[in-house]
Amino acid sequence: MNPELLAQFSPFIVFLVILPVLWLLYRQTNSGDRSSISSASVLSRHSRDLTKSAEDKKLDPVIGREREISRVVEILSRRTKNNPVLVGAAGVGKTAIAEGLALHIASKQVPPSLYGKKVLALDLTGILAGTKYRGEFEQRLKKITDEIVASKRVIILFIDEIHILANAGEAEGAINAADILKPLLARGELQVVGATTKDEYFKFIKQDKTLDRRLQPVFVSEPSPAETELILKGIKDIYEKYHQVEILPEALKEAVRSTKMIKDRSYPDKAIDAIDEACSRVHLDNLSLINKKKLQVKSQDVKMVIKEWKMEI
Repeated sequence: MNPELLAQFSPFIVFLVILPVLWLLYRQTNSGDRSSISSASVLSRHSRDLTKSAEDKKLDPVIGREREISRVVEILSRRTKNNPVLVGAAGVGKTAIAEGLALHIASKQVPPSLYGKKVLALDLTGILAGTKYRGEFEQRLKKITDEIVASKRVIILFIDEIHILANAGEAEGAINAADILKPLLARGELQVVGATTKDEYFKFIKQDKTLDRRLQPVFVSEPSPAETELILKGIKDIYEKYHQVEILPEALKEAVRSTKMIKDRSYPDKAIDAIDEACSRVHLDNLSLINKKKLQVKSQDVKMVIKEWKMEI
């Protein structure tokens, strides 16, 4: 071949040789980055940072649960067996206690051993969503726990409906899910705050002796009517600001009184819902008057809400 011609095409030949190598390196690097990003985002996609919400003033105040919050802090501060599980009926405020813990950590109203901890609320429903094949749920949970272990005990995982993980054989793959947590809890590499009802606690968690040894129950009782009224007074300002109304004291008393006979729900949740809906009704019925005069939520507005609830049953 003509040397001059060869010299002319040499850079092009070198480029053709190097191009596949560069492409292969690019694919490997990007593949690794995507895998890392995907893995690192599993926890953030399926959890909510309660401590960050507390710092950003996005959590409601927690009224009347200092005893339970203090008990949770005591258990979390133990050297071993330091995983509390909140046990109580739906609507009594178990999630509020977890939020109260986050508020205490954010304001450093905890022992120094809990400074800098992050309380992440795990979305079990989100993790379960879209898992068509056996083992997918466990794979997601394993990625999440790997991230938590890598955080070096910075994260406290709040797991509502924790019995789902110990639902001994009722749900496909549930035993394997619990088995992922047990060794991590035993070695102290994972710290959780669980929540479940009393029935499910005794039916599922107590039956799993290994898991039961790692979880310390904190029983959460339903607040009394008087305590519920105090809770409503403590959060009244938040609902007034949101709905642009004024809630009269008589409305708070009526919310407690008129929901007392609703036996399939618990205080304070049912009373809070009654106030929230009454505020919404007054706001929507008087849209033309907003900013012209102060709208008031009265006892009769709460009565109307309860009347509609009874009609829907």
